[in-house]
Amino acid sequence: MKTTVPRILVAIAVLLGLLSTGLGKAMRPEKLHSRPMSAPSWSVESAPLDTNRLALVIGNSNYPDADSPVPQMIRDAEGLANALRKDSFLVDTVDNATRSDMTRAIDRLRARVRSNSIVLVYFGGFGVRSDGQNFLIPVDAKIWNEEDVRREGVSIDRLLSELKTSGARVRLVVIEASRRNPYERRFRTYSHGLAPIQTSENTLILSSATPGQVVEDSDEPHSQLMAALLAQMNSSKGIEEVFKSTRNAVAATTQGQQIPAVSSTLTENINLSEVSALLR
Repeated sequence: MKTTVPRILVAIAVLLGLLSTGLGKAMRPEKLHSRPMSAPSWSVESAPLDTNRLALVIGNSNYPDADSPVPQMIRDAEGLANALRKDSFLVDTVDNATRSDMTRAIDRLRARVRSNSIVLVYFGGFGVRSDGQNFLIPVDAKIWNEEDVRREGVSIDRLLSELKTSGARVRLVVIEASRRNPYERRFRTYSHGLAPIQTSENTLILSSATPGQVVEDSDEPHSQLMAALLAQMNSSKGIEEVFKSTRNAVAATTQGQQIPAVSSTLTENINLSEVSALLR
């Protein structure tokens, strides 16, 4: 006698199949989508942007080819970047920059410059004087003689020239690189500290020490120069007065052992906080 499966059993089997399919989909992991990389480095905090205020902040601490790191430079760069953002600057920060990193960052800065731009550039790290010129040293530099300095370093004179030709209205530069040459034992002859930095019109430069002077790093969170500069930036003074007050504060704190250099050809008074106050 032929037997047939009751309809109720068929219905149960179909229902179980549907449940199994649904559970399989629910438990299957979703396909992962990688997020695109974030746009490079330009960022702002605390204040609305003024796109005519541009800053490039480079802090180099870890030099594999030098005897020891300079950890304050990363902290100094971060402290200055945060202060500039509060004053509405569009800030590009680069830490432990190779030569390629530095040249690309300078190119990014120049591409954003307009005729009314106020541009500030900060470099903290090693600087080496060669043939009367000053060179900012990238972290990947391999230096055995003065020719290597000129080939692998970034010329301050060239940087200033590029900022001028970019058309920026005002150029502000802070150079914190007056340290003992870490490669001096490899050179036949060497000179301590940096050479005088020439300024073009409407340019203001603050260097961590007078030409030929060498600065010794301390164990404090910030260098003497940056601690004084950040304190002065909280005032309502014009930027030229801020730089001069920074110089005086460092000279007083170190009892004349370190005297920053200020060079100015500014033809107008620039107040870092006045624009951000209007924008808030």
